[in-house]
Amino acid sequence: MSELKCSIVIPAYQAASEIEACVRALNYQTIPRSWYEVIVVDDGSTDGTAASAERAGADLVLRIPHGGPAAARNAGLKAAKGEIVLFTDADCEPSEEWVERMLAPFTDPEVSGAKGAYRTRQRALIARLVQLEYEFRYERMARLPRIDFIDTYSAAYRRAVLLKAGGFDPSFPIPSAEDVDLSFRLARAGHKLVFVPDAWVWHNHPDNLKAYLMRKARYGFWRALLYLRHPDKIQGDAHTDPGLKLQFALMGLAILNFPCALLWWPLALAEAGIMLGFLLTTLPFARWAWKRDRMVAIAWPWVTAIRVLIQGAGLAFGLLYHSFLAPLKAKMAGVKIWDIIKSRR
Repeated sequence: MSELKCSIVIPAYQAASEIEACVRALNYQTIPRSWYEVIVVDDGSTDGTAASAERAGADLVLRIPHGGPAAARNAGLKAAKGEIVLFTDADCEPSEEWVERMLAPFTDPEVSGAKGAYRTRQRALIARLVQLEYEFRYERMARLPRIDFIDTYSAAYRRAVLLKAGGFDPSFPIPSAEDVDLSFRLARAGHKLVFVPDAWVWHNHPDNLKAYLMRKARYGFWRALLYLRHPDKIQGDAHTDPGLKLQFALMGLAILNFPCALLWWPLALAEAGIMLGFLLTTLPFARWAWKRDRMVAIAWPWVTAIRVLIQGAGLAFGLLYHSFLAPLKAKMAGVKIWDIIKSRR
């Protein structure tokens, strides 16, 4: 591989049914195959993931003990030979122009990282809602000259930058916020990160309300740890909908006011006013979605109310757990409190 320009790292756990499609899509790109290597990191799978990756044509398949996606990506990063390292997930199918488009921003020597986008072929209502939720945020990101938020379903970094930053933090043990944590750290260090909307991968989003809400609850729980480590990002970032903070505040106020509203009618009116205010916060997206998918626009306010409730509960529990329960558990396990404090910096 004397012409090697980049390495593509795919962490995979119990992904035998998905990894072949991902690797095969990467084998047929618009740039010569000799320009890039495909590295699959089998994160302790027991379902034949490694064999599936080898069968599909991965250049290198690493087998490591199960440690989560951050540890798997770090293992792939260490083995990578390319100057630029691309990341995607085992359940994604990159478009044929993906590698070429992800590499394009790096002709600018100031660019350290790049983020691509999701697309989906699904027709279920919730999956369509999720896709439009992403696209609404993508439109906002596309207007920014630089970003601070990169998800590793479609990501690229200079290898030297990642190595200097210490890679991904494996204390995030499941797919959650380990990729966002890295991009926050790099942005804070002054690295230029950019959005590449035409570098997209196919993905299957949650296609039912339960799966969607479970994912949001998990995001809320791990986002709490992210905010404890990056409190400045509570104010907002390039990806998160700015209206979400107001929605959390209104939902929390409604929950606190509800018991009193049952006992005194003026507070019942206040409760109605709070919920009306919440409804108004959903209208910008609903209005935007109306021209694209009217069923999504109609469902959005009600789905958002449930999502904010569930995600807010995950965030609240995450703050409690990561602020108090996790340090207590670590202390009881014999970890020095100074090590805990340093890990939060």
